[in-house]
Amino acid sequence: MEIDSYRAAHEPEWRRLERLVNRRSLSGAEADELVTLYQRVATHLSAIRSSSPDPALVGWLSSVVAKARSVVTGSAEPNWRDAARFLVVGFPAACYGARRWWVTIAVVALLVAWAVAAWVAGSPDVRAAIGAPDEIRRLVEHDFEAYYSSAPAGSFGTLVWTNNALVAATCLVLGVFGVPVVLVLWSNTVNLGVAAGLMAAAGRLDLFFGLITPHGLLELTAVFIAAGAGLRLGWTVVDPGPRPRGEALAAQGRATVGMALGLALVLLVSGAIEAFVTPSGLPTWARVGIGVLAEALFLAYVVVLGRRAVRGGETGDMAESSRGDSAPVTG
Repeated sequence: MEIDSYRAAHEPEWRRLERLVNRRSLSGAEADELVTLYQRVATHLSAIRSSSPDPALVGWLSSVVAKARSVVTGSAEPNWRDAARFLVVGFPAACYGARRWWVTIAVVALLVAWAVAAWVAGSPDVRAAIGAPDEIRRLVEHDFEAYYSSAPAGSFGTLVWTNNALVAATCLVLGVFGVPVVLVLWSNTVNLGVAAGLMAAAGRLDLFFGLITPHGLLELTAVFIAAGAGLRLGWTVVDPGPRPRGEALAAQGRATVGMALGLALVLLVSGAIEAFVTPSGLPTWARVGIGVLAEALFLAYVVVLGRRAVRGGETGDMAESSRGDSAPVTG
């Protein structure tokens, strides 16, 4: 496309649409004209974006089309409705839609962690390579348990939530590149396996699971979901399916960004459990029971609401009215 010629041919319509959207009131004929021009200019904008866009021109046209859309469609729903739709439809649909990815990742990661734990627990040479005997003894007899009460609960919970949210965000944002997600998963999985192996070798595996299970079930599930969604986003680049690659990647990217918000809430819950329940004086069965209950409720939320939303055609993408403008199809 020769952008200057295209602009010369269509700018009168763009200017006319700009004048109409800035008017306080429109006659019936002007309202019909605005709708027609909105459709045309949105098509023009889509064409310009897909060729050799001029940033200034795209910015101006985007603003005009956005204003026209607000006039045509009316005001947006209140924010609380958007939030409710996200929690009831968008987030569970995105998690459920990516279930094959994150369930597979969870199974593989847990198998690797078990293999590493068995290797560490069964080999004195491996444990010697990890650390000196005094260091390992201090870890399994004091440091591992003391970690959960090393700071005031509120501060500790915030620190844990920030760290876990960063891990999840890394998996989601860098998922398009694939390798960073695998490295993050590998690091966390090996660390989990090494800790379990050291505690098992010292005969303290019951303490390990008593401290890890309350928050770890929900925390690991969130990380697995983030990794699955990130890798799914990366796979969209390779295999976009029936849609154009850019369109498929944009849709999956929007769903992935939405998942980051939802997983931040999930990790906030797991962080609160880790800060207030894990180091508490509750008996082990009660602490583990709280963690199992939180995990069961989250999985039920994903399966029940997510399956219903997916069957209704939802993908986790934002509402159509919030996706930005694309070329509209006239009837």
